[in-house]
Amino acid sequence: MPRSALTVTLLSPPLAPDAPRDAPRVAPHPSGPTEKAKMINAFPSRSLLSRNPSVGWFIGLLAAFCLIVTLLSPTLGLDLVSTSFIKTLGKTLCLCLVALAMDVVWGYTGILSLGHMAFFALGGYMIGQWLMYARTEEIVVQSLASSPLPATAAEVAQGVATQIFGVVGSSEMPVIWSLAHSLPAQLALVVLVPGVLALVFGWLAFRSRVTGVYLSILTQAMTLALSLYLFQNDSGLRGNNGLSGLQNLPGMPASAQDTVSLAFFWASGLALALGYLLFAWAMSGKFGSVLRAIRDDEARVRFLGYPVEGYKLFVYAATAVVCGLAGALYYPQAGIINPAELAPIASIYLAVWVAIGGRGRLYGAAIGAAFVSLLSSWFTGGRAPYINLGIYEINWVDWWQVLLGLAFVVVTLTAPKGIGGIFDWRAGRHSPNRKGAPLGPTDGALQEKEALE
Repeated sequence: MPRSALTVTLLSPPLAPDAPRDAPRVAPHPSGPTEKAKMINAFPSRSLLSRNPSVGWFIGLLAAFCLIVTLLSPTLGLDLVSTSFIKTLGKTLCLCLVALAMDVVWGYTGILSLGHMAFFALGGYMIGQWLMYARTEEIVVQSLASSPLPATAAEVAQGVATQIFGVVGSSEMPVIWSLAHSLPAQLALVVLVPGVLALVFGWLAFRSRVTGVYLSILTQAMTLALSLYLFQNDSGLRGNNGLSGLQNLPGMPASAQDTVSLAFFWASGLALALGYLLFAWAMSGKFGSVLRAIRDDEARVRFLGYPVEGYKLFVYAATAVVCGLAGALYYPQAGIINPAELAPIASIYLAVWVAIGGRGRLYGAAIGAAFVSLLSSWFTGGRAPYINLGIYEINWVDWWQVLLGLAFVVVTLTAPKGIGGIFDWRAGRHSPNRKGAPLGPTDGALQEKEALE
């Protein structure tokens, strides 16, 4: 029986002991303020930590992790962790935030989106425009400072355009770079561009009631089309060259990378903590119950009068905004972004992370993203030792994707709850024993019997 059907049955008022089983259920109507107060006090509100104990554990472990890395960093600590590894850890925290968003839209709402990494990359492009423009402007101003006459604003702007777009054979600043000089404007675009794109796409898809694998194909097609467009040199974002030098913050010397990397690491950790709190609060309340009901039985929720398309559209657009913010923190640490970051395979990787970690569990999505991304960095970075079989040598750089695919298949077949299922097992949380009863929305008697047992 779908979980939403069980929820509807449990919410129905109980029958009197001597009433027939087929008697209609009528909820008692409170006769006055006293009765209403009794009904409210009968269901006291609980705090977020009592409803979702994983919040305290997750925030506490994340804070401890950030403090340990800080103490081991070259800037404030013992210099036992390199700056490049701190950047890797900061990027991993950003990927965990994207995995949380993916878990909400897929694990809780049932929408397998294969395009959320496109929103992630768009957020990186928006902040990358300001970083590249401001840094290039500093270089151009310094180079023109030695000229006999002071450089005009037009000369500086022309020099910036030539420096940025000379690689694609242009010296004109595209229209989409009109706000690149303004940090507040680009920060607003970090939110608006992914949010508006998701809102428009979601409205067109959900109002047509496209669901299941067809919706997944549509999201993948959107990602592919956007990626192919950005590969063109006349897209205004330097084609396949992408935006580079994003790790160099304006006004900061190159020697300040230790401080910059640690600052972005803490910003990424704070964003992950806030994202976890937000999603845990939303999923632990009535809103999360409606989303799970939509996932389990969308038709029944619609028949109950809930605006299913509105819920799905809100979740899709809100998670896209979160992905855009995560991308704005990720790519200054990566230093470069190009259209390959929008390729559909990136969103497929995201789904694999969530599946391995355990979808429908926020901590599982974060664990899966951290585990797989760090393991990927180890294998593809050449740190894993090669295995010489005599006639063939296994190079993990080439075999990592095969290993990841096999891990996904094994986890899906043998452990559908993913890594997060281990914590469920340790906490004693198990799926209900349905005793072999047939399931289905039309078999109300069996549903009621199962709910009572």
